[in-house]
Amino acid sequence: MLMSRKMGDVGAVRPHYRAGMVPPDALDRLILEQLQIDATVAAREIGDAIGLSAAAVQRRIKRMRTDGVIRRIVAEIDPRTVERPITCVVSVELEHEGSEQIDELTTALAAHADVQQIYYVTGSADLILTVLMPDMEAYDTFTRRFFLDDPNVRSFTTHVALDRIKTGTTVGVGPPPHSS
Repeated sequence: MLMSRKMGDVGAVRPHYRAGMVPPDALDRLILEQLQIDATVAAREIGDAIGLSAAAVQRRIKRMRTDGVIRRIVAEIDPRTVERPITCVVSVELEHEGSEQIDELTTALAAHADVQQIYYVTGSADLILTVLMPDMEAYDTFTRRFFLDDPNVRSFTTHVALDRIKTGTTVGVGPPPHSS
């Protein structure tokens, strides 16, 4: 299945719980912990570990996908193995922070395959990006296209990672919050 990017995926504020959504309970959280370790593990194995049938685990996974708790299931690739050994963390400061300008730039950046993450942030920078590059020449071309040639980009600062110590997309799901 091919991934498609939708305009609403970039910078959209998502509520914690949508109408009709069932918040994850303790068993859902155990399932989520297992899936974040290995998304290919069989429902039967998860069920055996947490005391549910495989069918019950599959129903819960399906519900959490429908509810948007599980956004997608992907393979995590070592960027060095696909000739992307350089990780740049880039802060970008804009001249104008209008929603139109931010949406225009973030949409263009999100469409670029080497942009791994984009955050719209508070503080001195407006955007923080994680970019994976094959070499510094490619990064120079990238910065010219997206930052130097954009009159709305006031400045940008690049931090080149010396080592990728911890990366990933896991979310601490922990126990459910206690109700008062």
